[in-house]
Amino acid sequence: MRAHTAILEINQRHKIHTEFYYNPAASQTILLVNGSLSTTAAFAQTLKYLLGTFNVVLYDQPYAGGSKAHNEHTQPLESEEEAAILLSLIEHFQASLLMSFSWGGLPCLLALAQRPPLIEKAVIASFTPRINEAMRDYLQQGLHLFANNERSKIANLVNDNLGQHLPTLFKRFNHRHISNLDEHEYAQMLFNIRRVLLADNLCYTKPCRNIDIPLLFINGQLDRHTSPADARGFADLVPNSQFRTLANAGHFLDMEHKQAWEQMRHELLAFLKPCDQANQLRGQIHSY
Repeated sequence: MRAHTAILEINQRHKIHTEFYYNPAASQTILLVNGSLSTTAAFAQTLKYLLGTFNVVLYDQPYAGGSKAHNEHTQPLESEEEAAILLSLIEHFQASLLMSFSWGGLPCLLALAQRPPLIEKAVIASFTPRINEAMRDYLQQGLHLFANNERSKIANLVNDNLGQHLPTLFKRFNHRHISNLDEHEYAQMLFNIRRVLLADNLCYTKPCRNIDIPLLFINGQLDRHTSPADARGFADLVPNSQFRTLANAGHFLDMEHKQAWEQMRHELLAFLKPCDQANQLRGQIHSY
């Protein structure tokens, strides 16, 4: 299935590369939100199990992927701006579902806190409301590397930490991608790291109390940086929240191995599908 691609002007400020996958049998559209340093290509495995059920929309942030050639990069993008872009894309594509990965969870939650009327459910993958010791160590190591554009070392840092459970081939792709980013992309990540390290753990997630739709939080059992235990901190912030742990999976979840991919597919479809279809699926889904 080919995507319809377009460059959309958002809020008369940003030009956003979008990919729209149309399923004529689908009644709902899901919008996927990238993690940091990634592009729409990062959702290649996720697309495989979403396309049979939904229309799917992917996009690149203004500083990344297919968007970066169409924007000026004079200053870093704030998380609140990312949330505003997301809200505009929800309206444009009439999306009723959201899914975010890793850093994409922050703008996703900030957008959901504004209660966009179209959104019915959302999935937040590999994100937690606190910076634990492993994540803090990873971010502090990154401060120096990003500040000095140490490309290969940055790629190794990501692969050795967040990507430690990725297959070797994926690690090679990851290294090639991360070590060949533009300087403004490293500056954006440095900005994100500094802001997170200077903030208290819950300052970005306090608005979550305004979220009233069902949210599913998914984390990998082996993920030291955004752990399942830390993710359950959202239970105090999001009244209508559910939690799933993928067995034998790390931060990158469905990219790591076939069993993780199958678990992710089961959990997402059971949660996102309309109630009548979800009930039919429950008998096929295992608890992890």
